[in-house]
Amino acid sequence: MKVYSVVFRKNGKNYYFNGIDTLNVFDAVVVETEKGLQYGHINHIISDIANEEYKNILRKATEEDTNKYHELLKEANEALNKCRKFVKELKLKMNVISAEFTLNKEQLLFNFVSDERIDFRELARKLASIYKTRIELRQIGARDKAKEISGCGICGETLCCARFLNHMDSITMTMAKNQNLALNPSKINGVCGRLLCCLQYEDENYVEAAKELPHVGQIIKTKNGDAKVVNVDILNKRVKVLINGEKEEIDYNDK
Repeated sequence: MKVYSVVFRKNGKNYYFNGIDTLNVFDAVVVETEKGLQYGHINHIISDIANEEYKNILRKATEEDTNKYHELLKEANEALNKCRKFVKELKLKMNVISAEFTLNKEQLLFNFVSDERIDFRELARKLASIYKTRIELRQIGARDKAKEISGCGICGETLCCARFLNHMDSITMTMAKNQNLALNPSKINGVCGRLLCCLQYEDENYVEAAKELPHVGQIIKTKNGDAKVVNVDILNKRVKVLINGEKEEIDYNDK
């Protein structure tokens, strides 16, 4: 038995399961979750040793499983349109983004975004009366919405969250400050309106490189005397200093 990472949608969150050692990356599998049976794909082999904390993969997906999964995708899309119609009729201030059935249709999950708390009890009753299954309506954030609908980032590429990020890490303003970026929302925010996910990619390198450099406002000794640091180019290890009333850029290693 090995430990496998399974995703239920493209670039979705990783979930871990034990499985027989003949399974391979990209294999379609059926697993049991708290929501019911789900159809997913193996995207990583995590360990050659099973972990007793994880549930087992029930089986490698059959052709019947795959056909049923694709049928449910169509039904979920119809349910999404029905839900949006009810939202409009009930005048609820929410935007329903997606819908999905579990493989055994024990649950129908809707993801939505809203700027306020929503009383969706009547909506849930209407949906349950049609689909005769457990209805879950889950409010998601701006980052999750961007991941669901995708888009193009300021770099010109498809959004990282929609393309390859399986886990949404916490992004902080400190990361932007560590990289000496202008704290202009139009420069450091993504299309979701939140801080760019890519701020985390090189943050550790910037923090490590900055340890060898002075900080802004510090007085350092140079060939021409004491100078006050007014700007730091971390990656090039250059600093701009104020000396004798004039600004000068120097290589910190040759100061």
